[in-house]
Amino acid sequence: MSIDNHGHEYEFEPQFGLPERLPSNERILWQGSPDVATLAKSAFHLRKLVVYFGILLLARAYPEVQAGAGLLDVLIALKWLAPLTVAGLLTVWFLAWMTASTTVYTLTNQRVVMRLGIVLTVTFNLPLSKIASADLRSLSGGHGDITLSLQGEDRIAWVHLWPSVRPWRISKPEPTLRAVANATGLASELSAAWTAVNGPSVALAHTARTRAPSPAGRLQASAT
Repeated sequence: MSIDNHGHEYEFEPQFGLPERLPSNERILWQGSPDVATLAKSAFHLRKLVVYFGILLLARAYPEVQAGAGLLDVLIALKWLAPLTVAGLLTVWFLAWMTASTTVYTLTNQRVVMRLGIVLTVTFNLPLSKIASADLRSLSGGHGDITLSLQGEDRIAWVHLWPSVRPWRISKPEPTLRAVANATGLASELSAAWTAVNGPSVALAHTARTRAPSPAGRLQASAT
């Protein structure tokens, strides 16, 4: 089974999150979407934007305060920047919400399916036999990112996957299940399904890691 890309936009799904009904020998093990708040913070960097705009607002208000201006004068000084700040943050949150609403990840006993796209919907089928390793990145509240490293020469364009892709891996993009709930449990389920497909002689062991990227904590294929 090769990596398939159903790159057309479709108006209905014969099965939720999937471009076609599963064969009789295939079943869904897990299905989910990114958590909006976690996705906004991790993929859209909402917290950093809040800090950035907060600094801008303070920098604009500080000279007025130093000059002894009253509250009304300070508010007048912020009359353009404050609305732009609110509009910018709401826009980022809306994009995160739209992304989470239109993204569906599916794990079956044969593959990982990623349905992506706000305007144009595309679906990527990633056979478990083509997954070389996976990486679990733990986030807050039990959520996490699970990044999949593919075998062979198969490539998926980084821009087609974003934000469901590992940051800064441009030359060989790594598809990522972003901000999923109970990421540790899903990693274990993925490991078991991967082992069932690739045989008991190899295992996909996993170790959770912190939010900071590091070489440790990979769901790495290894001989047992």
